[in-house]
Amino acid sequence: MRIAILSFVAGVAILQTAPVLPERVVALALIVLALACVAGARLVPQLRYAWAVAGGLALGYGWAALVAGAVLAHELPKDVEGKDLTIIGTVDSLPYVFDGGVRFDFAVERSEHEVVPPRIVLSWYENMRGAERQLGDVAPGERWRLTVRLQRPHGNANPHGFDYEVWLLEQGLRATGYVRADAANARLDAFVPSPGNFVERTRAWLRERIQRALPEREYAGVIVALVVGDQRAISQSDWKIFNRTGISHLVSISGLHITMVAGLFALAAAALWRRSFFTQAQLPLLVPAQKIAALTGAGVALMYVLLAGFGIPAQRTLYMLAVVAAAVWSGRTTSISHVLAIALGLVVLLDPWAVLASGFWLSFGAVAAILFATSGRVRGARQGWRHALRLAAHTQMAVTLGLVPLTMLLFGQVSVASPIANAVAIPLVSFVVTPLALVGSVAPPLLSDLLLQAAHGCMVALAALLKLISAVPWAVWTARVPEPWAFACAVVGILWLLAPRGWPHRWAGLAACLPLLGAADSRPAPGTVTLTALDVGQGMAMLVETSDHRLLYDTGASYAPGADAGNRVIVPYLRARGIHALDGMVVSHSDTDHSGGALSILDEVRTDWVLSSLPLDYGVPTKTRHHVRCAAGQTWRWDGVQFSILHPAEASYGDAALKSNARSCVLRIVAGDRAVLLAGDIEAPQEAALLANRAEVRADVLLVPHHGSGTSSTTTFLDAVKPSIAVFQLGYRNRYHHPKPEVWNRYGQRGIVRLRSDEAGAITVDIPGAVMTREYRREHPRYWYNG
Repeated sequence: MRIAILSFVAGVAILQTAPVLPERVVALALIVLALACVAGARLVPQLRYAWAVAGGLALGYGWAALVAGAVLAHELPKDVEGKDLTIIGTVDSLPYVFDGGVRFDFAVERSEHEVVPPRIVLSWYENMRGAERQLGDVAPGERWRLTVRLQRPHGNANPHGFDYEVWLLEQGLRATGYVRADAANARLDAFVPSPGNFVERTRAWLRERIQRALPEREYAGVIVALVVGDQRAISQSDWKIFNRTGISHLVSISGLHITMVAGLFALAAAALWRRSFFTQAQLPLLVPAQKIAALTGAGVALMYVLLAGFGIPAQRTLYMLAVVAAAVWSGRTTSISHVLAIALGLVVLLDPWAVLASGFWLSFGAVAAILFATSGRVRGARQGWRHALRLAAHTQMAVTLGLVPLTMLLFGQVSVASPIANAVAIPLVSFVVTPLALVGSVAPPLLSDLLLQAAHGCMVALAALLKLISAVPWAVWTARVPEPWAFACAVVGILWLLAPRGWPHRWAGLAACLPLLGAADSRPAPGTVTLTALDVGQGMAMLVETSDHRLLYDTGASYAPGADAGNRVIVPYLRARGIHALDGMVVSHSDTDHSGGALSILDEVRTDWVLSSLPLDYGVPTKTRHHVRCAAGQTWRWDGVQFSILHPAEASYGDAALKSNARSCVLRIVAGDRAVLLAGDIEAPQEAALLANRAEVRADVLLVPHHGSGTSSTTTFLDAVKPSIAVFQLGYRNRYHHPKPEVWNRYGQRGIVRLRSDEAGAITVDIPGAVMTREYRREHPRYWYNG
């Protein structure tokens, strides 16, 4: 059975790498083939393992294809994007209130104009003109009539980046949009009864109680996460500390928390049942107390998991407890590996996209590491507290070491301080903070406030310790994301290292991990340059690499408080590449779609100097180690590649009337006989000034000025630059309607190859020689990408 389940999971994972979905008839044929393999295993038992592998692979691939096809069938027609639509439906999730708006899932019941997917995600912004309602008053289960504008699912597509499109697909959300200001917007019903709405309304009630008891408290978001699984109020600075210390798995409803709560209720139920609730009913004669305990534990776990939002670690724990409860009630014994395998199969059966989530691999990987490393040790758990302490230490070491290959593959870093931090955090969060938060969230008002404030106080003390640990330079080991062969070697090495006692030379397993920890980042050859235009939405961010230097030109946009292209796209990309420092950064001008991620990058990545046209009292110049105003005539040479600033003129800084676009830093890069021009947001007057000053603007690759706006890319400028490739960095269906049709056509009429990040994802250009381009969406096609 275990082989069949693992093969099933492998089949699902293979499907999730497919560029297109197979036809429905093919998927059904694969499921029929899987059933035939079951019959084959009965007829030829000698080949049962081969049948199990073949049947599992066929069933996994076919099942995942059927589920994906069913969800993708509910697509928003392209000709409906951007239209005003009136829809009626219910708020289908716990709303997230952010600065200036609220976001929530919406279950559509009826659309008065067009076909709309059954589930969408909406944002309602406070600054919408004519909006009559105060934000934050939408609640789960309410029925609303809303006027909205929708678009098909679309997200940034970058190497090692978060795939927002597949996340929406997994949630069954087939369109995104926002509420339009309209007098017809109205709440139609205060609550529409359904199991899902009841659960979400309960989560909202619990969150409101916690927020009311802990107003403006720094770690109120952590308490909310421990009770209802909503992590969105935890700040990015706190996540940074939690990740560096390796305790982020505790700042949610984890498997450990669910097991603890279920275990406490199971023990209480068994004790009361044995005593027949202090009556003379003799209940244990009717049903054994062990069965009541198992049923109670599984039921409590189900309720807690529903409150948690049904995350993967919570699902894994729920299914394992359910399997154990079923075994107790049926009178059968089962091994823990069978329990884990069944839970694995159920998670993937119900959610085929779970295999794409890092939490899936970390959750099951942690349990598998514990089972493998503690085999032969658990039986001695009653030998006293010293043995229990040794066993706990060994388990923590097993989890830390066992997950090293996975964490390096997924995040490009390992928390070296994790064992120390977890030794304090696990008992404190699991046995003090979580129980206080849970009881406090449902207790009477006065007691509730006291308990929640006590839980918060414990978190404040823990956070103070974690900040000290996080500040230690060696707290985190970082390296580039490993190649598949290095990852495989590390897995073998870790298994060797964690093998049971008696296994020869166990410490030799560390040698197999060396390629994983010491992988060097890739670099261009001397005299050449590689450009990577990252997909940051409506904004610019281009990494320029020579053989020994790295330069970042612009830093993308600021999306929301605490969220920007720096911490969401650029830093994860640099970390995955093993790039720990930048030799320079150019911030062309102060518009937030170019400078929005700069501070986050400076916080995370050592940067030698910053060249910009920003005001000197702006945040970036005051925070960087060495800041210089960009001015025409500045030049430097790295590894045989020439860099020159062509604009703005030094005198322009004295003209207060100039817009920030007009002062964009224009950078020209020359490698061999090829050139690149990065033009920022200059407009027609600045293009004319460059030509009037006889600046050398000829370039093979042009980063299109101002994202293709109608105020840039004049015919005379394009004829002077004569690019063969034009890179448009812009957001999908951006509100500026970039690129303007006439500008887009202007490039096409000159035979210029046009690449746009909203369609291609990240774009990589290699020069000199023949200019080679790579498009992320084309190199990594997936069936869910918006066509």
